[in-house]
Amino acid sequence: MKLVKLIANLGYGSRKEVAAMFRDGRITDAEGEVLYADDRVEHDAIRVDGAPLDPPAGLALMLHKPTGYTCSTKDPGRVIYDLLPSRYRLRSPLLSPVGRLDRDTSGLLLMTDDGQLLHRIVSPKSHLPKVYEATLASDLRGDEAAVFAGGTLMLESEKTPLAPATLEVLGPRRAWLTLTEGRYHQVRRMFAAVGNHVEALHRPRIGGLALDDLPAGQWRALGAADLQRLFESAVP
Repeated sequence: MKLVKLIANLGYGSRKEVAAMFRDGRITDAEGEVLYADDRVEHDAIRVDGAPLDPPAGLALMLHKPTGYTCSTKDPGRVIYDLLPSRYRLRSPLLSPVGRLDRDTSGLLLMTDDGQLLHRIVSPKSHLPKVYEATLASDLRGDEAAVFAGGTLMLESEKTPLAPATLEVLGPRRAWLTLTEGRYHQVRRMFAAVGNHVEALHRPRIGGLALDDLPAGQWRALGAADLQRLFESAVP
């Protein structure tokens, strides 16, 4: 791929704008030598204004999404792309969220421009466990764990029962809920089905990946070891 197209696809600008960056000497190699549009250079050796070129297509990252942000490119309010370098929303192929967390839910969100990886993560066949911490409006009544684990719970407007889910009680109004599917607003609707209301919701873990000490609003790229760990906790 020609350097102009490569750099434009990473969101640095249109092809015309990137061509102007070459003319202005803003694109160099690791030693600071000015590059030209027809040069052949390894990706890792390219610098833009002295900074390493962003990762190539196939990027995957984890983001600690705060509340108040939507998983969208067009919402008039705050969106997850506001937490990333501005050019990341212009990458081609598109850097997309893997599933969604609603505006009022915080926690681990995966993003990738790798369509095969995205499909593998969201596929029901992967059975990736997703852990949510729910803070509830009312005390747990005591039978929720059995109801959620039974595999027979039907949500309003749904035609098939939910897959069994695991509930771990943390306190009278706090619990961890582990799911292996991802229906619309599933955690909130599950607690509503047993007569409760979720006041706060946080997702600390997907598969073998956890937020750990990643602060809210921060992100990091995922390597091969991270992706391997992600799938290690898939339910057989």
